[in-house]
Amino acid sequence: MAKNDLPEPKRRNRTLSVADALSGALDPVLKKRGFASRDILAHWHVMAPAPYDRVAIPDKLIWPRGEKRAEGAVLVLRCAPGYALAISHEGPRITAAINRYFGFLLVETVRLSAEPFSPGSGEREEKRPQPSQSTVAKVGAQVAGVEDENLREALRALGHALAGRSGR
Repeated sequence: MAKNDLPEPKRRNRTLSVADALSGALDPVLKKRGFASRDILAHWHVMAPAPYDRVAIPDKLIWPRGEKRAEGAVLVLRCAPGYALAISHEGPRITAAINRYFGFLLVETVRLSAEPFSPGSGEREEKRPQPSQSTVAKVGAQVAGVEDENLREALRALGHALAGRSGR
């Protein structure tokens, strides 16, 4: 068999979206929590009524045992402090909104999780270190010849950022 007769190998270095790359890693974890797919988590802000789309997040789904065609799971929500009473009273409204989104009876009741949830806990402020005096002087000398003031300030900010990055 000559080299030309061999089939061309499948290309494996293709680009993937982040969702495709992570789906294999996330699916077993989500199934363990009772979610068949990522839809409730991914579209929670669309399906949940306000303000519960911002102050609560689905934790897990608990399906009834022993039934072959089980409908109506229990949705366990993590909520921000101070909203537990409101969510417990608005449970039927939340379940109706979720079931309306999916078009069938998915969630029968809503319960609260003991685990805390703080909205915005994933957001972090980036602390940028101040450049040293030598860096300020060096970058200032390099961009001094630029006539356009906006461009000069943008280049100065870029120079400070790059200098702070290389110092790590």
